[in-house]
Amino acid sequence: MPRGYGIADTKNWTDFKVYDFDLKKETDDDVDIAISHCGVCGSDVHTVSGGWGPLKHDFCIPGHEIIGIATKVGKNVKGIKVGDRVGVGAQVDACGECVPCKDEEEQYCPKCVDTYNSQHFCGTQAQGGYSTNIRTQQQFVFPIPEAIKSEHAAPMLCGGLTVFSPLIRNGAGPGKRVGIVGIGGLGHFGVMFAHALGAQVVAISHSPRKKEDALKMGASEFVSTAENPSWAEDYKQKPFDLIINTASSNAVDLSSILSTLKVHGRLICVGMPEDVFKVRIQNFAGNGCLMGSSHIGSKKEALQMLALAAEKNIQPWVEVLPMKDCSKAVKRVEDNDIRYRFVLVQDIEKH
Repeated sequence: MPRGYGIADTKNWTDFKVYDFDLKKETDDDVDIAISHCGVCGSDVHTVSGGWGPLKHDFCIPGHEIIGIATKVGKNVKGIKVGDRVGVGAQVDACGECVPCKDEEEQYCPKCVDTYNSQHFCGTQAQGGYSTNIRTQQQFVFPIPEAIKSEHAAPMLCGGLTVFSPLIRNGAGPGKRVGIVGIGGLGHFGVMFAHALGAQVVAISHSPRKKEDALKMGASEFVSTAENPSWAEDYKQKPFDLIINTASSNAVDLSSILSTLKVHGRLICVGMPEDVFKVRIQNFAGNGCLMGSSHIGSKKEALQMLALAAEKNIQPWVEVLPMKDCSKAVKRVEDNDIRYRFVLVQDIEKH
């Protein structure tokens, strides 16, 4: 039976225990995966700590940056065979019938099934990747290029895709100036992918300590908002086509950020604060700028991202831990004590 490290009480959100659980009911469209690696995402912390609301089941096994080996494939599955190394991100199913699904925008399906703290259409509780196994509908299983190590591929499947999708949808590329706000787990992907796409990248962080890292990742400029509170005045003279805000805090000064966009430039927020974001409509009027968000990415975008990572040898900055250290990992993510993603390696005894 599959087993995983889970949490039963958000008040004791670092008290992981091993739980047995059931996989979803098998269909001809499913891929069974033996998990070898799982990234630790900020979403895991928000969920197990109750920041995004109560747990939906008796226990929750987090993890949605999953790498493993396909051990069984349904007869309708195409492009994946037993023995292939594959990945699963933050979504494991969708209805397949709605407008977003038919437009290959399945991540926006109103019946989207999250990888964990959710429920499969068959009624089984969805559990995540801090575990031995997962069974997933083929649309949400991604072949991993041979050139990418498993510990590098894992955090791309949520953290990487979350920034890659809005970058390519909003025109990041040669001749474009892209700002990345927040140089953490998401932001470091933003810098690397924007650079790989050919954009001129400016890293924007509260902490001056991130400068050396950001420049190594591919940023051509670095802004410390703590050291230069009036930074926005300088950048109005060299404005951005696109800014990706990865910060999960509502302490970000949106008015300053919006003022540095070109006319009709875009701010896309992919960090998800637990509190309400407040912004004045007047902040958009001066340059006619636009503000929006984004949800993960499509399978098409995931495959494009992995191909780019393989071609450009993009290597996220990771710290690898045994899966039993998941408690330590989520606590350090909460404390911002990581450069820049954790990846857990399978260590649960097979039964």
